[in-house]
Parts: sequence; C-alpha cells; structure tokens
Amino acid sequence: MITRKTTNDYEPQFESGEIVLIDKQLKKSSFDIVYKVRKATGVKKVGHAGTLDPMATGLVLICTGRKTKEITQLLTVEKTYTGVISLGKTTPSYDLETFYDSENGYEGITEEMIHKVKSDFLGEQSMFSAIKKDGKALYHMARKGIEIEREPKKIFITKFEITKINLPNVHFEITCSKGTYIRVIAHDFGKKLGCGAYLRELRRTKVGEYDVEDALTIDEFREHYTIIPIAVA
Repeated sequence: MITRKTTNDYEPQFESGEIVLIDKQLKKSSFDIVYKVRKATGVKKVGHAGTLDPMATGLVLICTGRKTKEITQLLTVEKTYTGVISLGKTTPSYDLETFYDSENGYEGITEEMIHKVKSDFLGEQSMFSAIKKDGKALYHMARKGIEIEREPKKIFITKFEITKINLPNVHFEITCSKGTYIRVIAHDFGKKLGCGAYLRELRRTKVGEYDVEDALTIDEFREHYTIIPIAVA
C-alpha cells in the first residue's frame, strides 16, 4: 500500500498490485488521477474504487495490477464526508456545477429546525439518483424543464452530524453506505426545511478503514513514484 506514511526504502509493486491513497484536489477528476498513476508507473491495469465529482476533494483509492480485483469489494464499504450545505437557493445539479435556478432566502430558519431535519436522514433511506438516466445527466434535462422519473434505491446513513451553523451555511459530517449522493442529501435537506438548498462543499475523509490524512496528492505521488524507463541503446 502507498500512503503518506510509506517509507523511502519501500519497493512498490505496482504490476503485482498496490492500493494507493490519493487526496484529490478541487476541480480535478478521478479519471485524471487514474491516467496520471498509469502514466507514472507504466502499469496499464489501474482503476479507482469510487469516483468523486470535480467540485469535491478528498480520498480516492487507486488500485493497480492485481489489486484491481478488490475494487468491487471496496466500492461496498462505508464512506465518510464533511461538507457545507447552503440554504435558501437551489441549482439543477444540486451543487455548484450549475447556476442557481431558484432563490427563496432562509429567513425564519432556526438551529432547532436544522437539527430536527437532520435526524430525519438517519437510518435506511430511499435515494433517487442525481447523476444519470439512460446515459444522460439528469441536471441537463432539468435545465430544459424535462421531468424524469427516477428509480429509488435503498441506502443507509450511519451518522449525520451538524458541526457548525453559520447561516446560510450548514457544516456537516456524514457516514453512509454505497449509493449515497451527498448532493441529493443537500437538496432534500433544503426541501424539508422549505427554503431549498444546494451542496456548497464536499470532502471525502474516509473509505472504510482508509483515511485521507494518510493520502498523498497526485503531484506528491508522481514526484516519489514516477518510474523512468531505461533507455535501450
């Protein structure tokens, strides 16, 4: 395994298989990380165990070689996120990837109301996908005024804590199962409060037993682990 704690004398076995902990930076894609790890190591078999949107930061598990066989299992583990829900406005994508489409304000919203609504999300929930249907991004359709019938699926939220309230912003930490779209949680949070909301910030801090505190940025990984091919005379 490659982490921030990996010692300099460790000989990485990228072809045989490694799990690399990467701290994804803002506006970078998970697929870009896969490409850069593949290019740095010279290993073709590279994949990630759970994508993050470009506007999100945090832990992405990169698997190389034979470790790619573990991706399916890694996708099923719980994940923990911190973030900010902003009240009083909504966007078609439920986050900052699209412009505001409604502005209702947040007057009358109290801390007591916020904590009460938060408790509604704990345990098993029905989650509607915010991403795609039939290969098409739902928010693109929403911007055109097209109503889409979405199939619900069961998710489980183990922990949902409000860590700070500075209206219109509500800071939170959430631990949840596979298939949980935090942007949908933010949207539904605002809906329950009656003022609307969108996801302003998101950071993945844990994937199962793995912690972002142990992760390298992709630039740090490339600096330490890029394999330089030996020139053939």
